[in-house]
Amino acid sequence: MTNARPNLYLMGEHEPVARELEASELKVKGTIPRELEGAFLRASPNPQFPPEGRYHWFDGDGMVHGLRFRDGKAGYLNKWIRTEGFEAERAAGKPLWTGIMEPVKANGLKDTANTDLVFHDGKLLALWWMCGTPYQLDPRTLATLGPERFGGKLVRSMSAHAKVDPRTGELVFFDYSIVRKPWMRYGVVSRTGELLRDEVIELPTPHIQHDIAITERYSILMDLPLGWDQALLAQGKRRIGFDKDSPARFGIIPRLGTNAEVRWFEAKSCYMYHTINAYEAGDEVVLVGCRVGDPIPKDQRTDGKVARLEFIELVPHLYRWRFNLETGAVHEEQLDDVATEFPRVNDALAGTKARYSYNPRVAPRPDLMFDGLVKYDLEQKTSTTYAYAKGWFGSEAVFTARPGGTSEDDGWLVTCLTNAAEQRSVGIVLDARDLEAGPVATVELPQRIPIGFHTCWVP
Repeated sequence: MTNARPNLYLMGEHEPVARELEASELKVKGTIPRELEGAFLRASPNPQFPPEGRYHWFDGDGMVHGLRFRDGKAGYLNKWIRTEGFEAERAAGKPLWTGIMEPVKANGLKDTANTDLVFHDGKLLALWWMCGTPYQLDPRTLATLGPERFGGKLVRSMSAHAKVDPRTGELVFFDYSIVRKPWMRYGVVSRTGELLRDEVIELPTPHIQHDIAITERYSILMDLPLGWDQALLAQGKRRIGFDKDSPARFGIIPRLGTNAEVRWFEAKSCYMYHTINAYEAGDEVVLVGCRVGDPIPKDQRTDGKVARLEFIELVPHLYRWRFNLETGAVHEEQLDDVATEFPRVNDALAGTKARYSYNPRVAPRPDLMFDGLVKYDLEQKTSTTYAYAKGWFGSEAVFTARPGGTSEDDGWLVTCLTNAAEQRSVGIVLDARDLEAGPVATVELPQRIPIGFHTCWVP
């Protein structure tokens, strides 16, 4: 069975690629700073076979694209993430799993490890948004080395968006499920890969979660009201729904805390795919993220100018919450009315107050695409934008600091852009202090690469 209608997430800028390539000394316009040394890596969904049934962007097999910099030169490398499911389908020569838009087969959903990349303890880990087995990749060759279960102690799974504390080296993660209890687990791995905590977190109902945040002493868990449509569930039917009458709940737990130590705060109903950062300020824990007020509105737009993931509308805005640990009060505010997502900060400041956030701007299209990059000054509440040329679209950008840099934004932003009409992709390097000046270097890639998910910088 093939898709009954054209799927935007299999076409144009999203069209999968089949070749694994390696190329060195790529053509460069401008000058790559010689101090820029390391690898920009990006995870992407990329089905190796035509999907069976309806395809969702989140379904594709994992592929990593890498852009390497050294001595003012750049090279490219891409590799499949060879999960157990990938290898089984490769051996069968056909898809064996359906995606999240189809009735689930007896073999469940395929863990693709296609969502996020995290560099911890010298290891590059590929993670899946639906919670799966972390897969270790070789950071130099991108070859799949196999599952990482931290000495066999990982009880269940790990979701995408685990956080690395730049001060302690700890890896903080969560795991969730909407089909089997417990609905959430919380974990911490030491700098050297020892599992220090794997705690069951009690939740009243199962919800689809996506991210967490850390401060120097705490972690922020989320219980947001996106899950099974309760009315349909009472009829024995399963469909995802959003309960706009239920609050958004944020749980603050000490880094190595227990379920009994979680303090839950209630805020206005919402959903959030990605946090930006969190930090402590006196008696308050502050969280900044990209908030979606109602991901499944009753009156959905049909003009083709709002990004959609099937029935979910993506209109995320820069937002800030303040949780007072003494009084229990919550203060929240929207900081901008421009739709942005896939945000990043200077990773050296993760868990502490960061002044700048770098957010791709959502394009007015029916598929999720980014047509520019916004730099937010969270202290001054101002922003600057680098708009991509017409026909070019990007993904998440990553910040890498200039050696000996003297300010938070003294460094570069690296990302990749794709143009479907020209069947081309480029890597760009921007001076983070001056986005509006445009790229200091543009690297021609040896093949068009699809729009992807999350990124990582490996020094």
